[in-house]
Parts: sequence; structure tokens; C-alpha cells
Amino acid sequence: MTNPAFTIENFRTTATTIEAAVGEVIVGQQALVRHTLITLLAGGNALLEGVPGLGKTVLVRTLARVIDCDFSRIQFTPDLMPADIVGTNLIAEDEQGRRVFRFEAGPIFANLVLADEINRATPKTQSAMLEAMQEQSVTVARTTRPIP
Repeated sequence: MTNPAFTIENFRTTATTIEAAVGEVIVGQQALVRHTLITLLAGGNALLEGVPGLGKTVLVRTLARVIDCDFSRIQFTPDLMPADIVGTNLIAEDEQGRRVFRFEAGPIFANLVLADEINRATPKTQSAMLEAMQEQSVTVARTTRPIP
């Protein structure tokens, strides 16, 4: 059974509207915008390569704004730790004053994540990012958590 509200024409109209809105900011890159949108709709990961100043960050940030989703940017550096990406358990007090662990989510828990200069990170940090990309989940303190 199909949903009458969801038709190919509705999908095409929505995708065209998104492309046009992003195209108001990213000028002259229609193919890049379309391919990035296709990747997003397919639930995949995109590798955007280019010299500084081409608008890669602006593209992803604009796309997140247009589709109204959470966006985060992770700037990879040699001293970045896996916990900086996925989050960590913190000790906090509950309502009764007891100390408990509370999970503080990292930037990987956004709907749209820009991983900038991942090649600069250590293998352990890259592994944490690649787990999130492949498995759509992260493991923190032996607990696996799904990401959006």
C-alpha cells in the first residue's frame, strides 16, 4: 500500500525546492548540490574535496539550514580524541543528590556532520569516526548508541 501524500511528483517538487534554496547561496555548482542531496537522501556519506575557499563548509551548512536539521562541524587535529567526537560519560548529581553517570553526546550526534581534515587525526580517532559512518552508531563505555 502506498502513501497517497507521497508521490514521485511530491518528491521531485521537494527536491527541486531544496536545490533552489541551496543554489541561492552556492552559485554555479548545481551538479555538486544535486549529488550531495542525492547522497543525503540515500543515507550515505559524501567526500567533498577541494582547495580551501570553494564553499564545501558553506554547502553543508546551507543544506542543513534549508532542510532544518542539526548540523555540526568537527575540525580534526592530531590531538583530537575519540571522546571529543562521540561524547563521554560525566559524573553528575541526580535529583536525590546521588552521583551518577550522565552521557554527554559529542558532535557526531547531529543529523548532518562535516568532518573536516579527517586525515590529520590519529588512527584511533579516525576509527571512531568511521564506526559512526559505517554502523550508524557509536560505542562509549561499552554502550552502543545509535546516531541520527
